[in-house]
Parts: sequence; C-alpha cells; structure tokens
Amino acid sequence: MTGELKHYEVLLVVTGGIAAYKTAMLCSQLRQQGAGVTVVMTENAEHFVGRTTFCSLSGRKVYTDLFSLSHSREQYDAKHLSLTGRADLIVVAPATANIMAKTACGICDDLASTLLCGADSEILMAPAMNERMWQNPATQRNIEILQERGIHLVGPGEGHLADGAEGIGRMSEPEEILKRICALLQQKPPKRAASGEK
Repeated sequence: MTGELKHYEVLLVVTGGIAAYKTAMLCSQLRQQGAGVTVVMTENAEHFVGRTTFCSLSGRKVYTDLFSLSHSREQYDAKHLSLTGRADLIVVAPATANIMAKTACGICDDLASTLLCGADSEILMAPAMNERMWQNPATQRNIEILQERGIHLVGPGEGHLADGAEGIGRMSEPEEILKRICALLQQKPPKRAASGEK
C-alpha cells in the first residue's frame, strides 16, 4: 500500500483533545503512503502534542495562527485560502464537539475554524469526545447539519474514554481513518495532476 497517495495533498487539522496523539501516528502513515501533509493546530491542541512533533512528521511548517504574516505586507498569504486551495482533502482529527459546532454554525475565530469555513475541498472529521458530549442533542444536531453539507465522518468508536468511562466517543484508530482517507482521495485525481503541476 506504500505510495498509494502519491501527489495527493492532505490538510490535517488537529484540535484540542487527548486523541491528538493518534493524529501524530496518522500523519506519519499518510507520509508513508506518499501524501503531502500540511498540519494546522488549534491553540488547545498544543496542550496535548507539540507543534515540533507534527513539523518533524510532516516535514513542513505547522500553522497555528490566523495572522501569521510574512515579513512584508506584499507577501501576505491568506492562509485560510491558500492552504485549503491546494488540499485534496481536509481531515479534522480529533474533531472535538467545539470544532464541529463552529463548522456547523460558520463560526470563524481561529485559523482552523476559518479554513473549514472557506474550504475548497472535501472534509473528513474524526470525532472524539466524552460520551455525554457526543449524545448531547446540540452535538447530534450539528452532526446532522455537517452531513447535510457533505462533510464525511469516521467514527467515533466505543471503548475506554479519556475520562475513565466506557462508551461511545473514542476517536477511530489511525488505520481506520487512513483507510477512509484513501477511499475518498482515490475517487478523483489529485489537484496537482489536474493543474499540470509537478
């Protein structure tokens, strides 16, 4: 299966959940399959996994700040537009109740939520949260809204949760998420190939 995702670009959005350690493994697996991976982290995500980890695994700069300007105004790059423009797929893992609610409501208050609002590619979310949060009617309604808009979900699974309880809300394993990513990406050629870019 190695090299299966050559020329595909994945924008990996990491939000603030303990399952972020699994996302590090997913990032590594994507690279092993030949995909280019750009990582965006929320401020809360950095409490669980440092940006240096994702920088090393992706081989690229990790983006965290909506207002990360270049040295001159002429070189300003609207990250929420340029990052999504070249991505073949946006993967949000873990997808917390917070980022799902923001996406469903169109709230843009940081880089992650803003780029999801301005996405120019399909989105796959891997939910991860406490079972009570997952079962909350507001969360369930947000899930309906996201799916109505064509956003894909993988998981969550059942099992031991970070709070010590057993139930639904566990983020899918990296291998399962990777399998879903491959299935979604291989439905069409990479944007890079379509544009003639090498």
